[in-house]
Amino acid sequence: MTDQVTFIAELITAGLAMALCACGAEETMTYEQAIERIPSRELPPFWVGDAGRLEAVLATVEAGTVTTLATSPGGRPIRLVTHGEREARERKANFNSAIGGRDPSCYMDKASRQRPVMLLVGPVHGHEVEALTGLANLISIMETGEDLRGKAQPELRRLGESCRLLIIPEGNPDGVARFEPRSLHGMRLNDIRFWGQGTWADDTFCGWPQSKRQHPMVGDNTGFLGCYFNDAGINPMHDEFLAPMGPEAPAILRLALEEGPDLAVSLHSHQAAPAVLRPAYVPIEVQDQIARLAGEYYDLLDAHGLPHGSPFQAQSESGAHPAPFNLTSALYHICGAAAFTFECPHGTVDDRACHASLEQMLDMQLALYEVMMRHALATE
Repeated sequence: MTDQVTFIAELITAGLAMALCACGAEETMTYEQAIERIPSRELPPFWVGDAGRLEAVLATVEAGTVTTLATSPGGRPIRLVTHGEREARERKANFNSAIGGRDPSCYMDKASRQRPVMLLVGPVHGHEVEALTGLANLISIMETGEDLRGKAQPELRRLGESCRLLIIPEGNPDGVARFEPRSLHGMRLNDIRFWGQGTWADDTFCGWPQSKRQHPMVGDNTGFLGCYFNDAGINPMHDEFLAPMGPEAPAILRLALEEGPDLAVSLHSHQAAPAVLRPAYVPIEVQDQIARLAGEYYDLLDAHGLPHGSPFQAQSESGAHPAPFNLTSALYHICGAAAFTFECPHGTVDDRACHASLEQMLDMQLALYEVMMRHALATE
């Protein structure tokens, strides 16, 4: 689950956890038990839940460009796929200073560009591979006009060709490599807890939000390192952005600084219906823009007969437990992008979870990209 969790998702998670306790479910899991719980199945060719499948997709890229932004603590490349020519713009100041000078164009004159720039950041939590699948399929669409199911997507390709696309398929390749099920579809809450946040040394679940009360996640009290974290125990969503602890977040932010995207998304997954979350620590006007985008997205999901969350209300940060300033917040503050977090369902089978098929989860991802492109082109 992402680091800025909606109230509704908190309630669902808490309710599921209480239900598990009430029925006597274990609050511990060993690695051996976790492996035994992985369903015996063959995931379809369009599903991309590991680095090997992603590399096969990247090997087909010809229309776009594949580069390496950085290397993870585990020695794995953090890839970037770009489509569309970059339009160079003079920068007289960084975004922070330009805002202080009351002229954002001193950072970058985005309005003079011929096409909008979109940044799509794949899973910084390695078990949330729904986004990895979605972005790999988007790369295929931009290259061939078809997704990895062989389904023609001419309109999505046309929209993509009207934008400059910056696609980071894996925001945390170490976490993805640690995720052995390759999909949580058909699994349960405790499987998310094990593979997502990991366990303490006594095999009890770290859980949410306790897993965020120790960072980096290293030391004698830790057990299985969940896929939230890179191999150094850093959760890229909660890096120390002014004094970075890991390479992933700085690489993503450096790209955003250089490219100045108009629209950016950090792609996550949870148990509930697909949801666009309220960005924290950004102007109300930016929140309102993302709320409009969310409404457009939910309308499209309705048209496809797919479930979805409810629109959020713009608000300032307040209360005893305000939302964290996370990677999504930092994206706005380094480049002025309208940045947000998206949550896709995992397709788990718990009673109160959003039950979605693998194909439906791919459709939810592709529908989001379509709405983002249309929104960016309409506000150009």
